[in-house]
Amino acid sequence: MRVAVVTENARVYYLATKVLREYKIPFYSLKLTDRIPFDVEVVLTSLEEYDKINFPVKIAVVNENFIDELLARLEGRKRFKNIYIAIDPGERPGVAVVADNRVIEVYHLKNPKDVGTILELLEKYPKAKIKIGHGAKRHRILMLKSLASVLGEDFPIILVNERGTTPKVGGIEISQVQDIVASINIALRDGREVKLGELIHAGEPTKGEIEYIKTRSRELSNGKITISSKLAREVAKGNLTLEEAIEIHKKKKGDKK
Repeated sequence: MRVAVVTENARVYYLATKVLREYKIPFYSLKLTDRIPFDVEVVLTSLEEYDKINFPVKIAVVNENFIDELLARLEGRKRFKNIYIAIDPGERPGVAVVADNRVIEVYHLKNPKDVGTILELLEKYPKAKIKIGHGAKRHRILMLKSLASVLGEDFPIILVNERGTTPKVGGIEISQVQDIVASINIALRDGREVKLGELIHAGEPTKGEIEYIKTRSRELSNGKITISSKLAREVAKGNLTLEEAIEIHKKKKGDKK
């Protein structure tokens, strides 16, 4: 046990222990009057109790961001030098947080518009930079538009050539594993930093792109629906998800009856 939670503040105790369990870091739970065991390297406590604890290495827990400093302390460093939130774009994007070449967290998102997790990670790691793979253009633009609506078009993002980042994987839930591993590989690659606005304004889609999206709409609806070229164009430009386009098509057909 290298960490001790020393507090009588219920909120701070709950927050600290919840995050420690998420990161699988063992810890002691102590009162202010308890003796701190010899093997403890870092004490977590509240702001109010910070000065009451006689220990050389202390971290005041205000929010979940304390984990960044804790990990750095445990590894003998002041702070992480480089933190990246990397995204493998697609129908269900993979996301990885990589700090100084170490994988900290991974996620598999529901769809390209599901950017809540990324926004939470930016709050959790304020110094983090976002990297995104250059592939899956339609899904990438859809995701970046969702991010730009919150972060603004001037927000910097690193575009990475993701060729060769997706591994061949066997076993259960293959695509989920591939997406996550690809996002980790994207985090480890260099890229070109640009503003969000430069990546979200796509040109006119080709006829081939539109036909492919119409074909996908048939596949997703089990052959029952083929969306219009107009709706397919909106999907290609990242203004709608394919599922949203199918629902709009259904509604229009229903209104005509």
